[in-house]
Amino acid sequence: MQMTLRYYGKNFDTVTLQQIRQIPGVKSVITTLYDVPAGMTWTREKIRALKKEVEDAGLTIAGIESVNVHEEIKYGGKDRDRYIDNYITSLENLGKEDIHLVCYNFMPVFDWTRTELARLRPDGSTVLAYTQKAVDDLLPEKMFESIAGDMNGTVMPGWEPERLKKVKELFECYKGVTEEDLFANLKYFLEKIMPVCNEYDIKMAIHPDDPAWSVFGLPRIIINEENILRMMKMVDDPHNGVTFCSGSYGTNLNNDLPHMIRALKGRIHFAHVRNLKFNSPDDFEEAAHLSSDGSFDMYEIVKALYETGFDGPIRPDHGRMIWGEKAMPGYGLYDRALGAAYINGLWEAVEKGSQRK
Repeated sequence: MQMTLRYYGKNFDTVTLQQIRQIPGVKSVITTLYDVPAGMTWTREKIRALKKEVEDAGLTIAGIESVNVHEEIKYGGKDRDRYIDNYITSLENLGKEDIHLVCYNFMPVFDWTRTELARLRPDGSTVLAYTQKAVDDLLPEKMFESIAGDMNGTVMPGWEPERLKKVKELFECYKGVTEEDLFANLKYFLEKIMPVCNEYDIKMAIHPDDPAWSVFGLPRIIINEENILRMMKMVDDPHNGVTFCSGSYGTNLNNDLPHMIRALKGRIHFAHVRNLKFNSPDDFEEAAHLSSDGSFDMYEIVKALYETGFDGPIRPDHGRMIWGEKAMPGYGLYDRALGAAYINGLWEAVEKGSQRK
């Protein structure tokens, strides 16, 4: 297991590489070229500059999150092959720069969806939260307006301005697109990119849909064990794997998280380990990583990863805003640092307990 923290780059992140380096056990980051729009090619020069920035701070790049997939690829538009060719070139360039893990998602229009970015908890911290009723009461094009005031001056992943300007247009593009169509388009994309993934040993780790159900009537497919096993079987290549995000799969209380980890043995390339607290099945909020603060048994999640031989990058995720910090919601320093320390402690306990049996 390799403990990491997500990093958006010096021009976008509210947390510095120098701060990340001081978190015990964190020697690598999961990062991205945040200013390259979906569909555009990542150049070797930009990738090399990012590597230098990270390595000059005494850290390494464990993987990329994300090389975003253009919407035309997802809904099967007329220009999808052009965008897939650009994606392949980006993967080639990453491989040439010795980067071998890419987390991506296949969610239509919106990435992760939250209806609040600063819900106040009893301890005075604020967290990301979701209620289905709030979504049901909104028009899709008003979604951004409803949360924009709580972004603390940052540009949040999945809510980039160029994407949000086209929400109405994108909904038109997805009219009539079913879950089966989305599966077919994902299969088409994966079959096209697997040769370059095999050539450069790039592990593609698909991120689950968040929340794990349809939002605004859009199809969502990476939501449960059945669907993720189908995705891996339809393009049966070891480079076609998953990002196991406990918080995203966990939005659906029917998902047995430790069981899913065991069912996906060998194909989990990356893990987001975080906790949620449920007020009802469709009203949840981010919690501290500590098991008792939320609804998940974090020990059992870490134990399942360890027992299935997971040896890839892990990162804490969606931290609370605590101790007066003003940062990108969910991506501040303090609570994610606590989360990294907690997960490292769980891993050590599981590992030592296993060795003493």
